Amino acid sequence: CLVSLAVPLTFTMLQWTHVSKGSSTFWGNASLDGQLSHLLEGLNVTQVLPLEPPDVWTKRQKDVITYLENFGQLVLLFNMERPMNYSQNLCCHLGCHLFPDGTAHSFYEVTLNGTAFLSFHVPNATWERRWPGRHEVATFAERELMKYPQTTHGLQHFLNTTCVDILQAQSARTGKQKSRSHAPLVLGLILGTFALLGTAVGIFLGTGRSC
Repeated sequence: CLVSLAVPLTFTMLQWTHVSKGSSTFWGNASLDGQLSHLLEGLNVTQVLPLEPPDVWTKRQKDVITYLENFGQLVLLFNMERPMNYSQNLCCHLGCHLFPDGTAHSFYEVTLNGTAFLSFHVPNATWERRWPGRHEVATFAERELMKYPQTTHGLQHFLNTTCVDILQAQSARTGKQKSRSHAPLVLGLILGTFALLGTAVGIFLGTGRSC
């Protein structure tokens, strides 16, 4: 079927963060070609597919939990300095597609309360505002995210290289990743929370009011 041949292999990650009265709740998942590979529920991160050896995964899992705990403490601090009587919902959607002709496409999108907020332009490693019209919170978050190599060139490398290599290995059905693909899939979750950190700074310190 010619139509099915055009369907790309896909690796995607979704991460949601709900913030209310200084409390942060996390959940999300990652999927490799439609099959669940990782699951995030609160501070519990699990590897559904055995994509990393147990000892390596244990370390990555600890890194993610530590980061989420730090993020939650930061939001709590913001709320103590400037209390919020409203909730915020942030969603990060990122991943890559590998097409049959060998070309690839990567993406990273952030929404705030269901509205397009920011997107990452992978070829240039730059963040772009998506919020309708001029918005000082979106401007502030964009500026913060552009300050760090982890949320610019580090994210670009993950999406253009690691993510695509994972799909190439899947396509070859060798069961092994290429040597340059050893960066863990969970790196995407870490980058996602780091991106949310910059967004949170914009939301909680940029204006101190609901969007």
